[in-house]
Amino acid sequence: MSKERLVENIRVVPDFPIPGIQFYDVTTLFKDAQCLRELSDTLYEMYKGRGITKVVGIESRGFIMGPILATRLGAGFIPIRKPGKLPAETIEQSYAKEYGEDTIQIHKDALGPDDVVLLHDDLLATGGTMKAACELVKKLRPKKVYVNFLIELKELNGKAGFENEVEVESVLSL
Repeated sequence: MSKERLVENIRVVPDFPIPGIQFYDVTTLFKDAQCLRELSDTLYEMYKGRGITKVVGIESRGFIMGPILATRLGAGFIPIRKPGKLPAETIEQSYAKEYGEDTIQIHKDALGPDDVVLLHDDLLATGGTMKAACELVKKLRPKKVYVNFLIELKELNGKAGFENEVEVESVLSL
C-alpha cells in the first residue's frame, strides 16, 4: 500500500465543526483494514528502537492508533482527556485553538522521570492542542518526549510552534 492510497481514503468534511473549517476525517482510514494495518506498520517503523515506554493519546482520535502503537512498541498507553473524564487526581492545561478555548487533563501519576513518551494525535493544524499536551506532559518530567500525527497540514505551519528539543513527525503531509 502507498501513502497515496492512505490520502485517497481520508474524508474531507467542509464546515465542520464550524463554517470555514475543512475537517480531515481519519475514521475512513480506520474502517479500512488495509489502511489501518499500513498506519500501524508505518508508525511502528518510525518509533521502534527509540525506547518509548509510554504512548500518550489525545482525546479522542488519539485513542485509536495510540493503544495499537503502544502494544506494538511494548509500551503502556496513557490518555489525555477533557476535564471530568479521568477518575483520579489530575493536572491540567488550558489553551486556545482555531475555533475556541479548551482544557485537557492527565492523571498526576501517569508518567515518571524514566519515561520516554510518544505523544500521538490524528492531525496537526496550528498545533494548539498538541502544544498544550506537550506542556502538560512536561510537568510530569519524563526523560524525553516525541510528538506524532497521522496528518500534518503543512500550509498551517503547526510545527513552528514546538520547541527544538521536541521531534515532531507525521505519517502524511497534506
